[in-house]
Amino acid sequence: MRPAAQIRSAFDVFTEIKERHRPAAVALADWGKAHRFAGSGDRAAIGNLVYDALRRVRSLSAQMQSDTPRAIVLAAAPRALGIGIDAIVAGADGTAHALTPLSEEEKAGLARTLPADTPADILGDYPEWLGASFARAFGNDAAAEGAALAARAPVDLRVNTLKADRDKVIKALEKFGAHATTHSPLGVRLPAPEGRARQANVEAETAHGRGWYEVQDEGSQIAALMAGAFAREQVLDLCAGAGGKALAFAAAMQNTGQIFAYDDDRMRLRPIFERLKRAGARNVQVLDAADSKGLAALGARFDLVFVDAPCTGTGSWRRRPDAKWRLKPAALEQRQAEQDALLTQAASHVKPGGRLVYVTCSVLPEENGDRIEAFLAREPQFEAMPWAPIWEKQLASPPVISANGSDTSLLLTPRQHDTDGFFVCVMRRR
Repeated sequence: MRPAAQIRSAFDVFTEIKERHRPAAVALADWGKAHRFAGSGDRAAIGNLVYDALRRVRSLSAQMQSDTPRAIVLAAAPRALGIGIDAIVAGADGTAHALTPLSEEEKAGLARTLPADTPADILGDYPEWLGASFARAFGNDAAAEGAALAARAPVDLRVNTLKADRDKVIKALEKFGAHATTHSPLGVRLPAPEGRARQANVEAETAHGRGWYEVQDEGSQIAALMAGAFAREQVLDLCAGAGGKALAFAAAMQNTGQIFAYDDDRMRLRPIFERLKRAGARNVQVLDAADSKGLAALGARFDLVFVDAPCTGTGSWRRRPDAKWRLKPAALEQRQAEQDALLTQAASHVKPGGRLVYVTCSVLPEENGDRIEAFLAREPQFEAMPWAPIWEKQLASPPVISANGSDTSLLLTPRQHDTDGFFVCVMRRR
């Protein structure tokens, strides 16, 4: 397909997403089924263009002075496809599978640069109603932090030390440009694709089938390392989901001790069984989903209770850009109530001297520091621990600077740490 046809196809998909409120992955999959003649390279280029348009809806709309799907996709095309403005104008010739010719206003929009005094929420491509939250979190850097959350993300892998080491994984994936991550001693990174290039399908590789690694963002790896799951400990992963953190704990504990994995959603929990088998993790017991009585019966026996709390996912916008435009204030309020309830529940399982680790993939203070402050006011037997010494011990490297400037909680962001947005707070029961 010519670039003009790719742009036209991306416009059709983007229109489905915007006007029919369909998830991007579903709309792209349906387009692929209806256009089986399109090769894998064409599908990758169209997908890149659609996702790049979603990442930067507000700045692209401001650039074009129009919020129509056509305007947004046109503005995203030069960077997403690696082509010049002249090629876009020439390709929009009104022929079959191409866009109609560009207007003078559209041509001017493609060449326009946003002024420095453009509002931060537009430059940073986040919803206007989150402006106060981003200002609380980042101050004058809100626009830059938002823009980093609107960039493409790399693929990060956590090496499964039960079966491999980092050098072994890097060698197995050297064809993808694999290299060591900056912070996590267990991480391997495949660079984010540029232009129309495809993202590597690392789960189709033999090394993945052998259990040598799991796909896991470096920020998520750091959160698991900061929790400090040690050999022979009793660990509860309260919101286990598909088991990414439980697998990391099993490797860190070298299959000693005991890990209980629990989630109240059976569909989220279901993939954990195949992943445990592939990874060779033998010290994980998976509780029945939503079995609150079985969970309560475990009592306050745990050295570590890990809460990877459901959240708005603002820290993962690089990977799910359509989610930020579906997020509403009511959803943020609901998440805060859920987070408070989970922290209270988790506290009941921590033994004296044990640790409670609270993690979100959010950058919003309402879900992070505010929740910790409210929890510590309700539960004075807990105290937040300085995170920097924990980092230095667990990651064997000098601590970074937290994006929120706190001594007792760590906020990671793509702009400052080249990870997804993650919040980590380690608390100890006195």
